[in-house]
Amino acid sequence: METAPFHSEVADAPEGGVFFWRHADDGVRLRLGAWREGDRGSVLLLNGRTEYLEKYGSTVRDLQARGYAAISLDWRGQGLSDRLLPDPEIGHVERFPDYQKDMAELVAAAEELDMPRPWFLLGHSMGGAIGLRALHEGLDVRAAAFSAPMWGILIAPWLRPLAIALASGSRWIGQRHRYAPGTGPDSYVATAPFDDNLLTTDRKMYEMMQRQLAAHPELALGGPSLGWLHEALAETRALARLPAPETPGIVFLGANERIVDARSVIARIRGWPRGELDIIPGAEHEVLMETPEVRQHVHALMERLFSSATADS
Repeated sequence: METAPFHSEVADAPEGGVFFWRHADDGVRLRLGAWREGDRGSVLLLNGRTEYLEKYGSTVRDLQARGYAAISLDWRGQGLSDRLLPDPEIGHVERFPDYQKDMAELVAAAEELDMPRPWFLLGHSMGGAIGLRALHEGLDVRAAAFSAPMWGILIAPWLRPLAIALASGSRWIGQRHRYAPGTGPDSYVATAPFDDNLLTTDRKMYEMMQRQLAAHPELALGGPSLGWLHEALAETRALARLPAPETPGIVFLGANERIVDARSVIARIRGWPRGELDIIPGAEHEVLMETPEVRQHVHALMERLFSSATADS
């Protein structure tokens, strides 16, 4: 494996990680990272749109403190993985199933590194949509946890018809590479003030994200393309039509969620016989980046699920 960079000085990640490049089967270069120490199994950590390995250093630290190894990646089009358009600030994907090519590389790397078994899934936001699709395609994990999974996208009622029409029509008029309505090249974290931000109520965590992007602006990503929006809307509709997976699962949702469509999340969990929903009072979109009390709560419930699934097997 060819070594890849990792900005440890801004990551708050545990020592001992390995970082490397892999190429998906369509040639896209991906950055992966793995922390292999853990006597209770390994977590496949799937982050969200705009995110990158360094952001989850503290999450990996919390997982290792409970005995779990972790492996993660930068999805195509973000982080240090290959950007897919001449304008690197546009979040883009040609087809949403392309993310499953990235998943295949993550799983292959976990096998080659002999990551401790059993394996578990933790998917945040867009990673929750990719992870749910992977479960339906046979991903071999003992249990799955989701943080504000993107099983629906929250769009203002006045903007939704325009967004859907533009996203759908963009493929016919060659405009899939344009920014989605209401978005642009600026990173949300780099430009939005802490007060009333959509991500976290923890000022220290928000400032940590801002420091990361200030120190390494190459990690930043702006708004999604019309092509990404079209593909994401199509994927969320397709996932909603599928039955719930048989995998035991838990979903964490901030009570003040304003990015994904909470109604779609609730509808999915209602039809999941082995699924549980935990709504966290006062929390925003990123419960893994919330206050220490919220993070402790989330990791404790994940540990309970993972332990129970291991015992049941």
